[in-house]
Amino acid sequence: MLLLALDTATPAVTVALHDGRDVIASSSQVDARRHGELLLPAIDRVLAEAGVRLDAVTGVVAGTGPGPYTGLRVGLMTADTFGLALGVPVHGVCTLDGLAYAADLDSPFVVATDARRKEVYWARYADSRTRVTDPAVDRPADIAEQVEGLPAIGAGALLYPDTFPKAHEPEHVSAAALARLAAEKLAAGEELPAPRPLYLRRPDAQVPKNYKVVTPK
Repeated sequence: MLLLALDTATPAVTVALHDGRDVIASSSQVDARRHGELLLPAIDRVLAEAGVRLDAVTGVVAGTGPGPYTGLRVGLMTADTFGLALGVPVHGVCTLDGLAYAADLDSPFVVATDARRKEVYWARYADSRTRVTDPAVDRPADIAEQVEGLPAIGAGALLYPDTFPKAHEPEHVSAAALARLAAEKLAAGEELPAPRPLYLRRPDAQVPKNYKVVTPK
């Protein structure tokens, strides 16, 4: 097994390689505006660090969000393209699940990432491997009662200490955690879904008002 894992659902552009035993190379850069510029060079660096060629990869793991439309689609399209070109399966893992796995907690907690617009993408967990609610997007104040008293991880939690007073790192997801989680599930015989984006709201970009359609004569 040689899994190539990547995630662009948060400001982190993160890539890792897992050889079936553990992560053998990884890279993470935080830049919310340059996912498209940073992802492929990061993949090249990770492959070079591990001393393997891209055609040695036997599977691709992609973080499926939730996340902003533009950043998230960069990773998912790259994963699908590599899977098609290499003829290998592409597996989807919820980005929040990757953060939860990295937290390594055995009691209830919350994961919250920054959704912009003064909102967070969030979900509750029984432990680091068990999500108990579907991912959602809300204003922190609107979910205060649902998360009261729970530890919280992720950039969204760190941004809103009034709602998440027990917030702590990790701040962003790492592809290393995604790769370890996916490898664990696959080794246990679990079938991972194809990577389908978790878009929980409409994209920020909008068609301008009074847009005029010109029909060629």
